[in-house]
Amino acid sequence: MEKAALVLAAGAGTRMKSKKPKVAHEILGKPLVNWVIDAALAAGMDGVVTVVGHGREFVEPLVAHTTVVEQKERKGTADAVMAAAEALADLDGSVVVLSGDCPLITSETIAALVEAREDSDAAAVVLTMQLENPFGYGRIVRDEAGHVLRIVEQKDATAEEAAITECNSGFYCFDAKFLFSALQQVDSNNAQGEFYLTDVIEIGRNAGRLVTALQAQDPQECLGVNSRIQLAEASRLLQARINTAHLAAGVTMTDPTLVWIGPDVTIAQDVELLPMTMLMGTTSIGEDTVVGPNCRLTDTVVGCGCVIDETVAVEAQVDDGATCGPRAYLRPGAHLCEKAKAGTHVEIKKSTVGKGSKVPHLSYVGDATIGEGVNLGAGTITCNYDGKRKHPTVIGDDVFVGSSTMLVAPVTIGEGATIGAGSVITKNVSPHTLGLGRARQTEIPGWKPKE
Repeated sequence: MEKAALVLAAGAGTRMKSKKPKVAHEILGKPLVNWVIDAALAAGMDGVVTVVGHGREFVEPLVAHTTVVEQKERKGTADAVMAAAEALADLDGSVVVLSGDCPLITSETIAALVEAREDSDAAAVVLTMQLENPFGYGRIVRDEAGHVLRIVEQKDATAEEAAITECNSGFYCFDAKFLFSALQQVDSNNAQGEFYLTDVIEIGRNAGRLVTALQAQDPQECLGVNSRIQLAEASRLLQARINTAHLAAGVTMTDPTLVWIGPDVTIAQDVELLPMTMLMGTTSIGEDTVVGPNCRLTDTVVGCGCVIDETVAVEAQVDDGATCGPRAYLRPGAHLCEKAKAGTHVEIKKSTVGKGSKVPHLSYVGDATIGEGVNLGAGTITCNYDGKRKHPTVIGDDVFVGSSTMLVAPVTIGEGATIGAGSVITKNVSPHTLGLGRARQTEIPGWKPKE
């Protein structure tokens, strides 16, 4: 392993006012720490080590695909990095130290940080940023020739040092062997009584090793999330970044500020996204499809030329030319085949609606297999649950089901059959027959309620 990322995710984040640690909070459906890990992997890291601590039970499941180590006591950033010493003992190359609460960092910046260290064989390269208001950040102290001398934390800075506007971002690339050797020399003789990772910079300088800095082209990449206000700001910035990329790739948005797209969503050219649309998880949208307004699709596959209007879909599949909504709900396992329709106030769960078939309005379809060219009238319900178990409904091709029909599963409706409106069907219906399941209509002349 020649280069690895070390993600610090052990902090509590008390300003979040939450029972969850801050790195477990989400932006566009992805936890903060996973934004950082994914950026590191995209930058070509050979491995990722994540340091957990506070709220470990929340964080560890999110980062289980990395090597997880624990900082048992929160005694500062140097102590957090030292927790990974054993996990990275065999690393003979670069280790990038990243903050797990900084979701805006890009793979390009991480790769540039590694390249800067390896090209110069520096002991350390720190990513810096220029800020108009540097309060709260560590300052980069340089000598007259511009070389990095040390990093001074806000609480330890003199008035002259506090006036410096070049700040520490909290991102570094170290020579791994140097880093873990230098950490042995870090003490807690400072205003907060903590072991600062920033002290390693001065240790490297005093040892005669090259220590340098790379200035971030966009300081926003380095913004950390320490409060709900900052979480909302980071969400806005990531929303704009993602939407801008899709717009540039040929996606139309009536108002990009009213569209939210997760980082793992794929969208083809000539898709139109109308306001109040949310696309999350691994959702994919095919060409010439219109989504919105008021849609939320999660882990859903939508084909080409579809219209998805006011729809909630979770783990569903919508094939080419199908239409859905308004006010439809596709639950996990729902599959609309080519040119099928799920209309107004329709709920579909774990069911296939065949090619060209229609469920136009006010219906529930669950645990059903529907053939091609089928029409389900308004108010059709597959009664799939008997109080203990779920049962299937099978409807053959070219079936017509009248309005307000109950299909009590398990039941099969044969090909070409017609079901009269208002029926309760409890037995199988043969192909090409008329099925009726109504009570006989009766009139009682002169009837009135008993007094």
